[in-house]
Amino acid sequence: MVNPDPLEPETTPNLRPFSRSLPMALLRAREAVMQQFRPLLAAYDLTEQQWRVLRALRGEKSVTAGELADRTFLLGPSLSRILTALEDRKLVIRTTATDDQRRSLLSLSGRGEHIVAQIAPRSEAVNNQIEDWFGRDRLARLLAELDHLSTMPPMTPGADQHREQP
Repeated sequence: MVNPDPLEPETTPNLRPFSRSLPMALLRAREAVMQQFRPLLAAYDLTEQQWRVLRALRGEKSVTAGELADRTFLLGPSLSRILTALEDRKLVIRTTATDDQRRSLLSLSGRGEHIVAQIAPRSEAVNNQIEDWFGRDRLARLLAELDHLSTMPPMTPGADQHREQP
């Protein structure tokens, strides 16, 4: 019998428990870590994404919006809204590239540099607390493993199920 809905599987596949799925484990860990930083960011009236942008711009002369989106893993429309808010607060400066008038370059303003300098030692203190709790060596191994995981090539889900058998 032909399945009337090709998007609906004919049988229920075996799935690992929801709580043991890698995406959920990563989200739980991210949430636990970000809970440590949120009070600090709130004290400076910054969202997590705004802080991510400020951190990515720190130490950079200037970057394009595309480069910034790639570094921060923010989608273009979200980054655009974040940049507008940061520009309104005079934390980020947008200039036009001299070689291409259609291209914008982004950098921290003096005020942006100042706020990052204020937050940096407090952020490092939170990082140190996490490192003390989790363990320096364990954290170094975790970061190395996550770096390796982030190099995973794109895979097609279920591709092995559709291979021809010899």
